[in-house]
Amino acid sequence: MRAAVCPAYGPPEVVRIESVPPPTPGTDQVRIRVAAAAVNFPDVLLIADKYQISVPPPFVPGSEFAGVVEEVADGVAGVAVGDLVTGTGLVGAFAEEIVANTRSLSPVPAGVDARVAAAFGVAHRTAFHTLRSVARVRPGDDVIVLGAGGGVGLAAVQLAVLLGATVTAVASSPEKLTVAASYGARHLVDHRADDVRGALRSVLPEGAHAVIDPVGGDLSETALRALRRGGRFVTIGYASGTIPRIPLNLVLVKGVQILGFQFQDLPEDEFASGEAELRELLASGRVVPHIGAALPLDDTVAALRLVADGRAVGKVLIEMA
Repeated sequence: MRAAVCPAYGPPEVVRIESVPPPTPGTDQVRIRVAAAAVNFPDVLLIADKYQISVPPPFVPGSEFAGVVEEVADGVAGVAVGDLVTGTGLVGAFAEEIVANTRSLSPVPAGVDARVAAAFGVAHRTAFHTLRSVARVRPGDDVIVLGAGGGVGLAAVQLAVLLGATVTAVASSPEKLTVAASYGARHLVDHRADDVRGALRSVLPEGAHAVIDPVGGDLSETALRALRRGGRFVTIGYASGTIPRIPLNLVLVKGVQILGFQFQDLPEDEFASGEAELRELLASGRVVPHIGAALPLDDTVAALRLVADGRAVGKVLIEMA
């Protein structure tokens, strides 16, 4: 089979398309013919060996996919050949086939396209649980979303609007802000062209109830200053490449909360109910991920570079022939 292979650590350009042996499912695993895989920022970090976990090269990158089950290991229940499933893992998705543990798979709702399913999982799950379980967003809240044109940021815009919030989108280009507006963002701030602090003060004179930050960097402190007293700042990741240093006096003076999001911190029952609600949103078509680019396997490097450079709008997919 064909796969994108990282032969040594480095920038996206080190990745090569090669013929590799097809994978064989082991205990509690299935083999899946991949229809589409989504590119996420941690994929870029793993290839560069800058993620919190190292994967020794050579390896096939890719952490999110959708496809059809081709083979099921003995004793596996609940998954059958021919099922359309979506899944996540650390690596392996940028290939024509992948093996995955059944616990990492979810059935794709009837009527949902594999491309949509591949683009939905990580970004929308992260955004939804951040908004609902950590930021505790309620109808009528004002929410600032940083990196509002990227995968997680755009999902946060879309879902915050569904939760009844008024969204202020902060992004790096008019194109990204136009897309954010199409998903319901009320206020738009271009952080490369605007005085962000002044713009946020203008549109949110009373301050925001919550900030969702998948970007980090210099924007974090500016957004923190735009919170109202008792507001909640949720850090998700650092797509800017810079971990911010927050002056703690702001936390003291404003009485705000700084929170981090990780799936393993969610109460089990709250996570399960959120997942059920998300599946219903996907199945009903009320939430459809924005696919900004879909490239063939041969263009994996270009897909990774879009994400690495922050030029992706919504999700970037790699489609298998």
